[in-house]
Amino acid sequence: MSQTTISASRPPNWAVPQTGVQEIIRQFTPNWFTATMGTGVLALCLNQWPLPVPGLHAVAVGLWLFNIALFTAFTLLYAARWVMFFEGARRIFDHSVMSMFFGAIPMGLATIINGFLAFGVPLIGRDLAVGIAAPLWWIDMAMSLACGLGVPFLMFTRHDHAMERMTAVWLLPIVAAEVAAASGAQLIPYLNDPHTALTVMMLCYALWAFSVPLALSVLVILFLRLVLHKLPHRDMAASGCLALGPIGTGALSLLLLGADAPHLAASVGLPMLGPVAQGLGLIGGVALWGYGVWWFALAVLTTIRYLRGEGLPFNLGWWGFTFPLGVYTAATMAIAHQTGLTLFTVIGGALILLLAGLWLTVAFRTATGMILGTLFVSPCLVRGSIPADFEADVV
Repeated sequence: MSQTTISASRPPNWAVPQTGVQEIIRQFTPNWFTATMGTGVLALCLNQWPLPVPGLHAVAVGLWLFNIALFTAFTLLYAARWVMFFEGARRIFDHSVMSMFFGAIPMGLATIINGFLAFGVPLIGRDLAVGIAAPLWWIDMAMSLACGLGVPFLMFTRHDHAMERMTAVWLLPIVAAEVAAASGAQLIPYLNDPHTALTVMMLCYALWAFSVPLALSVLVILFLRLVLHKLPHRDMAASGCLALGPIGTGALSLLLLGADAPHLAASVGLPMLGPVAQGLGLIGGVALWGYGVWWFALAVLTTIRYLRGEGLPFNLGWWGFTFPLGVYTAATMAIAHQTGLTLFTVIGGALILLLAGLWLTVAFRTATGMILGTLFVSPCLVRGSIPADFEADVV
């Protein structure tokens, strides 16, 4: 990648938007939903902290409620862009980087759905919480399927991609389906009708298969790209953590679905299915978790390398440090719960602390950028009038 790349944290004069509401709407892009992904997963992980800490549950609930407000605000802003600035908004379909972030919308919604089950049941009652979460999950699943197929089809037909410009951002639309699978696995125990629950379980396994094998294939290509073309530009440094997303969520889905299976399978007359799914869930989850160790270590090493070099300019891509780490942390805690092994409990606790520290850092920098207006930049609007590398730097 060219070393003359323009940093997204200090965009050129012609790319700095005004801070008025209308201009914010015109420049609003779906990569903002990565903030809801990171915020939501932190709330869910804090709720799994292995030691009793007074007030921590209330903090987790507060983050979840804040995330609902954040997701609602972002949805209104992005919907307003399509209504008010349709021609500018539709350019995203031709943008080879920004279109990947369509997948962030259903993934951000999934954290809210999971929160209704983790926090909403004691707050507003089981019936109401599940009554909200269940239809939202069906919507989330539909959006995930649309992103998982539609965005790759755009890559095949309209986008301009090259091996040297590839990053782990390619994973975002693909991973949404397995996030929906993990979310559905958490919904299953709350469904009263066993046959409906079995339908959701089978769909969750199908969603897993819709996403995980393809995502793992992308990781193979990403490995080749790193070997041939070395690390991406420092503005895309955070994308290295995205590899943990499909690995962590894939492991979490198998673990949760396996835990659901014994009781559900027995209730629908398939008693032999339960132990098989439970065993495969644990073995498969641990195997994927071990694979994630390699990518996690690589992300740490590459981040250190960037920091020791020219540093890491801030952009919204920094939210890529949070959600993938969050789902990998959730998978770690699921292994700890199902095996009772202290090793995974300790590792999970350490990852929760790391996740909280990263979230605080990224949230503070994002709030600062929002106030200054420097983060409201839509690369789709300036495509063709800026260096090609800038397209990758504004995520």
